[in-house]
Amino acid sequence: MRNYLLPVVTILALSPAACQEKPVAPEAAVTTVAERPVGGPCECCEAWREGLPGQLSWQTTIAPADEPGESLEVSGVLFQKDGKTPAAGVILYVYHTDNEGRYSRGTGATECARRHGRLRGWMKTDANGRYRFRTIRPASYPNSTAEQHIHPIIKEPGLKEYWIDEFTFDDDPLLTSKVRKRMQNRGGSGILKPGRNAEGVWVAERNIVLGENVPGY
Repeated sequence: MRNYLLPVVTILALSPAACQEKPVAPEAAVTTVAERPVGGPCECCEAWREGLPGQLSWQTTIAPADEPGESLEVSGVLFQKDGKTPAAGVILYVYHTDNEGRYSRGTGATECARRHGRLRGWMKTDANGRYRFRTIRPASYPNSTAEQHIHPIIKEPGLKEYWIDEFTFDDDPLLTSKVRKRMQNRGGSGILKPGRNAEGVWVAERNIVLGENVPGY
């Protein structure tokens, strides 16, 4: 993820929201403020804004019911930098390949949004810092040795969006020791330890620490 950072952009006014509260409409208040850049270059990270739903919840469903592939549910808690205090009102944007390893070319207006494909989703953590998304387990890129992964982007109030380590899978044979050693653990480890529940759905957890191993944070 690489792109040149701009010091001033138009952002959404974000406010913490408990999971039982009515979701906040991002368009309700738009202002122009200076955001502090963190994390270094972030290619196409700005695509998180395109297609942003009118309402955000702490949980979302990305893949439709008829999407080919094995069902997956990922959940966890976002913590502030101390690793203990839940971080409310933070947007987590994720996108990934389909079960053939392709980004299922999206229909967004910008090239970056199209590159992210159609399997993409947004969550805004609740008062307890929780998030959860349901989708399918992504496949590796065709004819490659790339491990299965889900791209995450974090958007905190007052900061530029930044990337953290991808969600990867501990049982993926392509997640070799060499790959593991080069991981930066941005936001903490992104390696999921998936297991199947009674319905046969893959389930996994990942807690995220905001700013952990993120340059400039």
